[in-house]
Amino acid sequence: MAKKDKQPGRLKQLWRAYKVTAKADPSSVWIALGVGLAAGLGVFAIGWFSSQGNPWLIALWVLSSTLTAVLLAMVIMSRKAEQAAFAQIEGQSGAVGAVIQSSLRGSWTGAAQPVQVNARTRDAVYRVIGKTGVNLVGEGDPTKLKKLFDDETRKIHRAVPNVYIKRIVIGTNPDQVRLHKMMKAVKSGKKQLSRGEIRIVAKRLEALGNNMPIPKGIDPMNFRPSRKM
Repeated sequence: MAKKDKQPGRLKQLWRAYKVTAKADPSSVWIALGVGLAAGLGVFAIGWFSSQGNPWLIALWVLSSTLTAVLLAMVIMSRKAEQAAFAQIEGQSGAVGAVIQSSLRGSWTGAAQPVQVNARTRDAVYRVIGKTGVNLVGEGDPTKLKKLFDDETRKIHRAVPNVYIKRIVIGTNPDQVRLHKMMKAVKSGKKQLSRGEIRIVAKRLEALGNNMPIPKGIDPMNFRPSRKM
């Protein structure tokens, strides 16, 4: 019987996140420590003045301030580590699929597999469905992505005629969205679909089928920039 891969412990995850973040952006480590320390001192100051000299209350506030400082520093380091991981794969084929695979939560649905692909150029369009409607996320040359966007839009409107569709192109140009800001762009905007409508739209689009290959490059199944520390 094959042994299951042992998951790294919390301390090992912390150390891994620290190394990735420190290498990509050394200043972020000091920012995380500074913000955490400032928050901890703020909590302690509140506790000191409100405890009125009671040693038990002071001890509790010391513990609370320490936990606050550590937790806030961990959250900041986690976000910075995620950004650093995305920066390492930005511009590679399959990067958008990797972000979708690792970032979707709640009622949002999507897949690491693209819904439209140019096999020759490896330009690809991915689909994410949520409260902001159907989001088509393009990866590659914007001029070549237009045909893929148009083809997928027609396909979607055949199944769900009135659904709202938003187009997003990932890249580094001023009119494009950076990879680490992709999910923020997807989730921004007016609410278009309820939870029930999201399920209906997702089922109708899944029924259309999708035989598109995953572009060679990033393997989404092996890319997991964890939000947890």
